[in-house]
Amino acid sequence: MFRLLEDDRGRMESTVTIEIDGYPVIARIGETVASALLREGASWSRTTPVSGARRAPYCMMGVCFDCLMLVEGEGLVRACQTPVRAGLKVQRQTGPRKVGPSC
Repeated sequence: MFRLLEDDRGRMESTVTIEIDGYPVIARIGETVASALLREGASWSRTTPVSGARRAPYCMMGVCFDCLMLVEGEGLVRACQTPVRAGLKVQRQTGPRKVGPSC
């Protein structure tokens, strides 16, 4: 449903490669981790700690907290508020929430 658009010269805007769960993902400079995740298709970002139900970015403005992910090893990070940068490593957050860099 979501994809990067080419400019009027047939080129992609400035892009970087990030890593989501170990897989390379091309993201446009200035977009958020959540928008790059949604464009990839398998759009869930975390599971709930009790039932294990998958949750996905919903509000895209930092209010609902359904987009929590592990970013560079730090848990409880809102993907909708985190801009991409080259080499960024992101993981889906599964099970009980993890906090801190020792996750």
